[in-house]
Amino acid sequence: MTAKNESRVLADARRIVVKVGSSLVTNEGRGLDEAAISEWCRQLAQLVLSGREVVMVSSGAIAEGMKRLGWPVRPKEVHELQAAAAVGQMGLAQMYETKLRENGLGSAQVLLTHADLADRERYLNARSTLLTLLRHRVVPVINENDTVVNDEIKFGDNDTLGALVANLVEADALVILTDQKGLYTADPRRDPAAQFVHEARAGDLALEAMAGGAGSSIGKGGMITKILAAKRAAGSGASTVIAWGREPDALVRLTQGESIGTLLVAQTAKNQARKQWMADHLQMRGAVVVDDGAVAKLRDEGKSLLPIGMTAVEGEFSRGDVIAIKDSSGIEVARGLSNYASAEARLMCRKASAEIERLLGYVAEAEMVHRDNLVLHR
Repeated sequence: MTAKNESRVLADARRIVVKVGSSLVTNEGRGLDEAAISEWCRQLAQLVLSGREVVMVSSGAIAEGMKRLGWPVRPKEVHELQAAAAVGQMGLAQMYETKLRENGLGSAQVLLTHADLADRERYLNARSTLLTLLRHRVVPVINENDTVVNDEIKFGDNDTLGALVANLVEADALVILTDQKGLYTADPRRDPAAQFVHEARAGDLALEAMAGGAGSSIGKGGMITKILAAKRAAGSGASTVIAWGREPDALVRLTQGESIGTLLVAQTAKNQARKQWMADHLQMRGAVVVDDGAVAKLRDEGKSLLPIGMTAVEGEFSRGDVIAIKDSSGIEVARGLSNYASAEARLMCRKASAEIERLLGYVAEAEMVHRDNLVLHR
C-alpha cells in the first residue's frame, strides 16, 4: 500500500472527533502534559474558527489519578482503578477547561459508558446533548466513566469509545492521535522491511494482520484497537486518521488536506450508511399513519414528519425505535427513528408541534421523525 494523491477526506470534514491516548495526555504516566494539551486545544480552536465542529475523546484519568495518588504501577484491583479514575478525572477536566478557555472556547465534561450507547433512549439523550453543545460552539471532552463501571475498565478502551462517539454524532472523520506515526505493514522495531501504510480501506482484514499487540503499560490499546475502531467508525461513514500526537499542527494540517499518518477511508457515505441501516430493519415495533398532505411533504418536499400530519398510531414502540410511516391505505411510504414513544405519539396526532409541551410536559424534538432520520420507499 503506497501513498495516494492528497485526500480531501479531512479537508471536507465538518464534524470531527479527536481521540488522544493516555501515554500522550500524561507524558507516559508522568502526569498531565500541560504543554501538549494546550497545543491540542489551540488547534481545536483553529478548527472551530474555520467553521468545523469538534469533539475531544480523551484518555488519561486513571493515569493522572495514579500520579496524584503516588502509584507507580497501574493497579489491578477494580476499586483501586475506580479510585484513580475519580481522582484523575478532576485534573483532566480542569486542564481541558483551562486550555480551551484560553483559546476562546467553552468546554463540557461528558462521561459515557458503553451501556449508555447500547440503550436506545440514553443513546438519543447523549446525542441530543452533544449536538446542542456543538451548536453553541462548546467542545465536549468525553471520557469513559471508569469510576462507576468495572467491566469498562477491564475490557473497554477509548479507541472504541472514539468510534462509538463518531457514530453517535454522525461525524465525518475520526482522528486518533497516538504515540506512533501511524500503521506499518509490520512492527518497524522488529522488521526493518516494514513499510508505512499511508492510505487503506477501513475494514480491510489485512490491516488487522498488520497491527501489533498491546500498547504501553500506561494505556490499554495498541494498534489493533485503532484498526478495529476505524472499522467501526466506517460503519456510519466516518473515515479515520491514525497519526502521531506530537506532530506539529497535525489537526490543522490534516484539515488543510495534508497527508499525515495513516488514512483509513470509509467506503460508505455518511447519510447512505445511516439510511441503509434503517431500510434494512426487518422488524419494526410499530407505525404511524399519516394523511395525504404529510405523504406529499415527505415525498415531494423532503420534509420531516410533524405530529399534525399523523392520524393514527399502531403498535407499541419507544423513543429511538425504527417505525414505519404508512399512508391512509396502509401502504408503507417511509420509515425512520421515532422521537417519541407510541403512547406519546397517540396524544400528539393532529396536534401542532407548538402543543407538544402542553400535551407531554416536555419537548424532545419538534418533529415525530426528523428528515435526517427518515428513509423513503421508492
